[in-house]
Amino acid sequence: MHRLSEWDTERRLSFVDIAQPGFDCAPLGVDMAALNHALHGRAPDGRMLVGINCMLAAYTLAGRGWLVWPLRVPGLRRMLAVMYRAFARNRYALSRWLGYRTPPACGSGTCQVGNPFLTDERPHDSH
Repeated sequence: MHRLSEWDTERRLSFVDIAQPGFDCAPLGVDMAALNHALHGRAPDGRMLVGINCMLAAYTLAGRGWLVWPLRVPGLRRMLAVMYRAFARNRYALSRWLGYRTPPACGSGTCQVGNPFLTDERPHDSH
């Protein structure tokens, strides 16, 4: 998400960390189990995009549609959808295996591990 946010120079995308305290999924009409199972995104017309449909839309809006061109090929799309679901089920273990770790944030004698995919805040204008 961090990399996608950096590529989104026209600020067409907005990101929400569902692991943040106080996050409420009720207004989305999707439960936490579904949000944890696959990537979700809301299109401007209100449609909920899930999994590879969300990836295709997000990368295209960020100007990187060429990175997800296989998702546009019908035969490949079916196969990649199956692979995405397998990845989504195992993403935390795969991320650890690839070396993506978030150091624990410690304070007041307790430590908390953050979201392994969102390590930085989205840049804001300083004006």
